[in-house]
Amino acid sequence: MGMTKVTTENSSWFKEKIRVDQIEKYLGADGKDFIPDDAIEEKLHNDNTLALSTDKVKVREIIAKSLAIQTLSPEDTAVLLNVKDPGLWDEMEAAAGTIKKTVYDNRIVTFAPLYLSTTCVNNCSYCGLRSENGSVSRGVLTLDEARSEVEVLAGQIGHKRLVVVYGEHPKSDIDYMASTIEAVYSVKAKIKESENYACIRRVNVNASPLSIEDLKVLDKVGIGTYQVFQETYHKKTYSSVHPANTLKGNYLWRLYCMHRAIDAGVDDVGIGALFGLGDWKFEVMGLLHHAVELESRFGIGPHTISFPRLEPAENTPFINESNNIVSNDDFRKAITVIRLAVPYAGMILTARENAQMRKSLIHLGITQTDAASKIGLGAYNRTKGDMQDATRQQFILGDTRSLDDVVKELALMGNITSFCTAGYRCGRTGECIMDSLRTGAEGKLCKLNAVITFREWLDDFASAETKALGETIIKNEIDEVKIKVPKVYDHFIDYYNRTAAGERDLYF
Repeated sequence: MGMTKVTTENSSWFKEKIRVDQIEKYLGADGKDFIPDDAIEEKLHNDNTLALSTDKVKVREIIAKSLAIQTLSPEDTAVLLNVKDPGLWDEMEAAAGTIKKTVYDNRIVTFAPLYLSTTCVNNCSYCGLRSENGSVSRGVLTLDEARSEVEVLAGQIGHKRLVVVYGEHPKSDIDYMASTIEAVYSVKAKIKESENYACIRRVNVNASPLSIEDLKVLDKVGIGTYQVFQETYHKKTYSSVHPANTLKGNYLWRLYCMHRAIDAGVDDVGIGALFGLGDWKFEVMGLLHHAVELESRFGIGPHTISFPRLEPAENTPFINESNNIVSNDDFRKAITVIRLAVPYAGMILTARENAQMRKSLIHLGITQTDAASKIGLGAYNRTKGDMQDATRQQFILGDTRSLDDVVKELALMGNITSFCTAGYRCGRTGECIMDSLRTGAEGKLCKLNAVITFREWLDDFASAETKALGETIIKNEIDEVKIKVPKVYDHFIDYYNRTAAGERDLYF
């Protein structure tokens, strides 16, 4: 794995990255973007909002809209963010759980992050991989090294879904991205003590903003969701943590990346904010405005919303200096309001949070979480157990438990872990899935695939204890299928029995 000095010496590459024409085409007629900073601040703090936040009738009317799977308005979202009554927050949390069950049932999708490059030309003040941080080693995986990481992730742990992560640098350009994604898909990993082979069935991407032309390349190699997080929607804060002479310093290039992705043919896009940079209430409003913009322009909102919190990183004092660190209580409120404001979207809770915190937040509407995560370059093939090397990774994870442990905990909470990727392969993506999510139909269909893929994973990878717990969950799920989806029950049971007998990758 070659180490690379981070510079911007490739000035041609640097200058050609940002396409002004692919920003201006999306701006409003007045030349403005869709994040109205002053209007958001006004909505959050005006007297009417504060008064309505104490009106139980009004708050319950807003909750009812969410329960009907309607995207909330900025005005309604601002009201919820200002609620102080503990009883109303209890009602909001209960509604968040109900919405998740309506749209996604009791499924939790798991995945793992795979860092393929950690070189970066940017100099974000909060990031351990910023270009000026000489305390962190960085590099770019070769294709063979990438395949070796997948051998562990698919063949030893049992992951079916990855999010591949890239730094922004000439050595991890679009050609490198496409090649590594193809390499990930190419791996057929032998499962220990089994006749079966495992593979990664869906690759999601977390990378820098790209042009429409580059995004078409990624779409062609068959990616799932394309994630770009705005980090902070607050323009003044954004400028303060992203130097203007860097690629990431261009707020609008980043803001309109999801627009370019959809125009490039990418069906599913994922947005997010890094909580701890700006005021958490403003970030929730920014996420809502982003979702509303995508819905109004393209007819589809974000497939997923992520809400990572700042975590310690090597030689990165920013976290100790930030005035916007989000408390556990406020983080809980942010997640609740996001679920209510954008009720159809998947919500991703990451291993930045510790195990106890993750467990306490799952029932608020979480649909996806990573497990057995390592974020150092080549870390899945290192043999130091759960030890994290701060000098080789972007930040310090809060939860490094095995996938088996996470699945076990989810089962004890009554959740089924889903390893399903059928939607991507059957065309249930983008606009095609939105109506199904809003009506709850997708949750019923995905239950079938969740049971089949869970059976696969239990037989191929689970410990005896986790397998026993999982089989209890499966029994309950099969009983529900018989009641809720009777027309396909016989077909489903046939697939399930064939999977239990050793067949793999059967799906609806």
